[in-house]
Amino acid sequence: MKTRSKKSFRWTKKDIVSINDFSKQEILHVLDTAKKFDGKKHKQYLKNKIMASMFYESSTRTRLSFHSAMKQLGGLVNGFSSAKSSSASKGESVFDTIKMVESYADVIVMRHFIEGSARLAAESTDKPFLNSGDGSNEHPTQTMLDLYTIKKELGTLENLHIGLAGDLKYGRTTHSLVRAMSHFKTTFYFIAPDALSIPQTYKKLVKQKNLKFYQTEQLSKFIPKLNVLYMTRIQKERFPDEAEYEKYKGIFVLDKKLLENANQNLKIMHPLPRVNEISTDVDKTKHAVYFRQAANGIPVRKALLCLTMGVVK
Repeated sequence: MKTRSKKSFRWTKKDIVSINDFSKQEILHVLDTAKKFDGKKHKQYLKNKIMASMFYESSTRTRLSFHSAMKQLGGLVNGFSSAKSSSASKGESVFDTIKMVESYADVIVMRHFIEGSARLAAESTDKPFLNSGDGSNEHPTQTMLDLYTIKKELGTLENLHIGLAGDLKYGRTTHSLVRAMSHFKTTFYFIAPDALSIPQTYKKLVKQKNLKFYQTEQLSKFIPKLNVLYMTRIQKERFPDEAEYEKYKGIFVLDKKLLENANQNLKIMHPLPRVNEISTDVDKTKHAVYFRQAANGIPVRKALLCLTMGVVK
C-alpha cells in the first residue's frame, strides 16, 4: 500500500482479521480515531444498526466492551456467548453460521477456538467482520487497545523497551502485539520458560526488521530496562496435556518486591483475566495500568466499529 499523508488518508478496510493486515499509518489512524471517542458522548453513529456477537469461547472484557461500545453508539446487539448455546453444538460449520447470521446483522464480531477461523469467516460474508480472537493465533482488537494504552500512558509508541512474560507460545495477544510494535523501533524482551517461548515466526519478524530482542526465563532480569511489562496468564485451555499445564501454571508471579528496581516510568499491562501471575499488592502501585487498559476497550472498539462500517473515515 502506498504511503498517504494524514490529510488525504481514507479508511478503506471493512474487516479486522489480523494486525498483520495494517500498516503503521492505519494503526495510528485507529488510535487517533479512538482518542476522539475517549471519555466523550457521541451522536448515535450506529443507531438501529445490529451487531452479531458470536463468541464460541468464553469472554468478559472483549464481549462486554463490544456490546457497550455498540449500544453507546445507538446500535443493537444479538448473538451467543458460547458454542454450546449456538447451533455449533449440533455440528453447524462456521461458514454456515456466518451465512445465516449475515442476514440478521450489519456487522459481525466473532471469537473462535480454531486458528484461521476468523479469516474464513471474513471471506464468507460481505458484512464488516471483526476478529475477537481465533485460537492461539491473533487478537487484533485487543492489540489496538493495547497500543492505545501504551500511547496514552507513555505519550509515544516509538523506541520503547517492551517485555512480554508468561505464555508466549499460545498467547494470541502477545503474538499480535509483537507484530504491531515491530513498526515502532521496539526492543523486545521475551520472558518465558523454553516450553512456552515465543514461536520462531515472531523472532524471525523482529530480525527482518532489524530490531533487537532478548530471551530469558527469569522474570526479574530485565525489569529495570523496561517501559512496558506485558504479563499474561498460563492458558490452561490451550494445553493439550493438563499435566503440562500444572507444571507451568505458577512459574511467574509479579509482586511489589520485584518492582523495587523498576524503571520509574514502567507500565504493567495484562490482557486479563489474571490468575496468580500478578499479586494484588501491585494493583495500587503507580506501575499498574491493566484496569485502565481494559477500560480503553470502549473507545477503541467504538472506533473500529465506526471505521469498518464506514460512518467515520
